[in-house]
Amino acid sequence: MTTTEHASHEGPAASTDGPSWWSEFGWIHLVYLVFLVIHPIYDPGSGPWGWALVVGVVLVFLPMYMLAWARPELARWGSVVPMTMLGVVTTPLNSGAAVLFVYAAAIAGIRESRRVALRWFGGLTVVLCALLALSPIPLPQRLWGLGPPLLFIWIIGFTQIEQAGRDRKAAELRLRNARIEHLATVSERERIARELHDLLGHSLTSVIMHAQLSQNLVDTDPDRARDAAAKAERTARAALTEVRATVSGLRQTNLDTELESARETLSSAGVELMTRCDRSLKLVGSTEHELALALREAITNVARHACARTCCVTLSVVDEELRLVVADDGVGGRHRAGNGLTGMRERISVLGGRVEHSGSAGTTVTIAVPLQVAT
Repeated sequence: MTTTEHASHEGPAASTDGPSWWSEFGWIHLVYLVFLVIHPIYDPGSGPWGWALVVGVVLVFLPMYMLAWARPELARWGSVVPMTMLGVVTTPLNSGAAVLFVYAAAIAGIRESRRVALRWFGGLTVVLCALLALSPIPLPQRLWGLGPPLLFIWIIGFTQIEQAGRDRKAAELRLRNARIEHLATVSERERIARELHDLLGHSLTSVIMHAQLSQNLVDTDPDRARDAAAKAERTARAALTEVRATVSGLRQTNLDTELESARETLSSAGVELMTRCDRSLKLVGSTEHELALALREAITNVARHACARTCCVTLSVVDEELRLVVADDGVGGRHRAGNGLTGMRERISVLGGRVEHSGSAGTTVTIAVPLQVAT
């Protein structure tokens, strides 16, 4: 019984919650201690000392038994070994004490690894056979006292091994389920965070643009100012509806809708939108949703930072990839990737795609997704 083997098995057993040890094995199994009283009952010569031996064995045994379930990591040296020694000392005097070997086998079966437990069963069998041969107790009584434990060492031992295996599998299953639930929660939080960022960033930018336009035109062109204010209101109401849908996980958008929204947002910023899209493409709904959100983020960045005059959106197939390209003729330059670009890359990477960002001669964002995933 190597230390490594012992430690490798102790992990699951040692993880048993403190209060559960009271009922884990069951106090009902202590009923087998009744075998201790058979010898003094049927051996009139045992006298008071025979009964005193029974009481002494029970008093010494109970703390060992309790320790096996209260402190699983101490089961070997605090229970199995002492029980075996107690059985070796008392079985020659009381054949019923052979039941202690069965208890030792049961604890070894549930607290040790399978290989180590089998070694214990073999060792206990050898010791019990030696006691059967050498005990001074008359043969019929000796055989009745020591014979059944030889069988039950293996029956009870194997039962406990199987029970320990089931308990470990159940504990592992609970742990895996807890991890899956945690990962699902984290994933859902990240999804909501990404979509709210994309949604609110774009919508609030659009509202600001329309509000600024309305403010600038209120004195010179009241009709256009009212139209801009109405657009700001519609955008805000649409954003509120989408926020609710995002939280419930029901929001779905498409490229046509986003292109129309992009045209209004860029128009408010004084940017002309040009589109070149392959209308023959039939996109998978989930892929189109992710591409639409990526387009929304790219357009928001153009409206906020580019200071551009024109922006071109291209959707085409190149080298077995569906490519969505957003290019503007603004200031360009190198910019630190913010939450928007990071979120865009995360959502596109789930589709097996990639996002490329170039800041020379304006800014160009290329979103590429494998064609077999997109269509």
